[in-house]
Amino acid sequence: MISGVRIKALKRIPDERGLIMHMLRADDEGFAGFGEIYFSCIYPGAIKAWHLHQRMTLNYAVVRGRIKLVLYDDRPDSPTRRELQEVFLGPENYSLVTIPPMVWNGFKGLGSETAIVANCATTAHDPEEISRMDPFDPSIPYSWDIKHG
Repeated sequence: MISGVRIKALKRIPDERGLIMHMLRADDEGFAGFGEIYFSCIYPGAIKAWHLHQRMTLNYAVVRGRIKLVLYDDRPDSPTRRELQEVFLGPENYSLVTIPPMVWNGFKGLGSETAIVANCATTAHDPEEISRMDPFDPSIPYSWDIKHG
């Protein structure tokens, strides 16, 4: 696991009326503040990558559909520098993934429905603090292809 990344299984409470899906509370361990909440919708097979935040901590949970979340650590002083991490999120793995600043991340929509990724970020969006890179840029050694076997 990449240093500083946390994955926490989340509660889903079903009853005959529907479902409550917990995500993040101010008294949760690791809560680092509130900046904004937004939802990123991603179509099956689409890729939203790569991006890196200078100051923002991301808190992702997938509330609908399935994604493959990929992280890449390029922080010079990190003990996990140059490591990749894949996390598959959806109904089978309803979890909160906390991604610290300076870790590259992106995700790919899986399955047959649009996925909705909720992000409770620690700061409001600031276009000056985000870096972006093409999902196929060779500086991150990752292939978005399906892996068989």
